[in-house]
Amino acid sequence: MAYFQRISVARDALGPPPAAAARLGGPLFANLLPAIVRWIGDCAEALADYYAAASMYEQLSGLSDAELQRRQLSRANLGRDVLAMYDRSKRLG
Repeated sequence: MAYFQRISVARDALGPPPAAAARLGGPLFANLLPAIVRWIGDCAEALADYYAAASMYEQLSGLSDAELQRRQLSRANLGRDVLAMYDRSKRLG
């Protein structure tokens, strides 16, 4: 008997039944959906920027030191400089 009481106490601790939870969460989910879509879009844009930066780094790293210097870049700071070119917060800020 005590076992069944613990189950009912645990079930009550889980919150409302699924039907009531669906009614309560419907408008909340509808309000969150645009934010979720925007977040996914921002992530996709950031991934595209990092992919472009990696491609540019590969191209620039194949250049000689003289060619990098002509472009006002140094091999020691090449990765940081390429990422700075694609840093979205500095471009938008």
